[in-house]
Amino acid sequence: MLKMLRLGLLGILLVVWFVFGLLICLLRPRHRTNVYWLSNRMMHRACPLLGVKVRISIPQECRDLGPAVYVANHQTNWDIMVLTGAVQPGVVAVGKKSLVWLPLFGLLFYLSGNILIDRSNRSRAIDTIRQVVDKIRSSRLSIWMFPEGTRSRGRGMLPFKTGAFHTAMQAGVPIVPIVATSYATQIDLNRWDNGEILIEMLPPIDSAQWQREQVRECSEFVRTAMQNKLVELDAKVRRPA
Repeated sequence: MLKMLRLGLLGILLVVWFVFGLLICLLRPRHRTNVYWLSNRMMHRACPLLGVKVRISIPQECRDLGPAVYVANHQTNWDIMVLTGAVQPGVVAVGKKSLVWLPLFGLLFYLSGNILIDRSNRSRAIDTIRQVVDKIRSSRLSIWMFPEGTRSRGRGMLPFKTGAFHTAMQAGVPIVPIVATSYATQIDLNRWDNGEILIEMLPPIDSAQWQREQVRECSEFVRTAMQNKLVELDAKVRRPA
């Protein structure tokens, strides 16, 4: 019963979110703050419906940072509601072209100003990195990416791909890691209290300390920092009884 109630309310909110989001995007097509309003100010606000309390920690040096590449651990489909609380103004996401075919979400993902890439074609993906770098420089945008490339679904932090780090190094912008506690099996829609989820934004990492040929070393450095923070946060998060 509780699960059906929650799903019904989420369904209603999804329709409302789509209507208002579409209106925002039509009035300001691909505006640099559309993603912030649709995700942080709208989608993230529905987290209490999941029975979780999300606590987000953002260091002062990450506020008003300017262009950067944000990298976060990717766990489940609920990331679209949970992690978006950490999205800052001027941030857009980079996702697979196939996302555009998702009902409702795909259309808004594109219209809100996010960037779609073709991962099936390596040469096109490389060209897309160049385009992303140009957007960062010309529009002073920040980019949000999931370096694991897929949802981990409780398997721990997966190996990182290098696209996010190539982008940061070529654009000459810092890398900002974002870590959320392991919650893949934590949300049960039939349970009132699903505990809490901790999200912490780590201090910016200067991408200029690596040369382009050291991109793998850069990605491993960031992954180690995120893995260590994940262990720390998982040890103190409040889980459901």
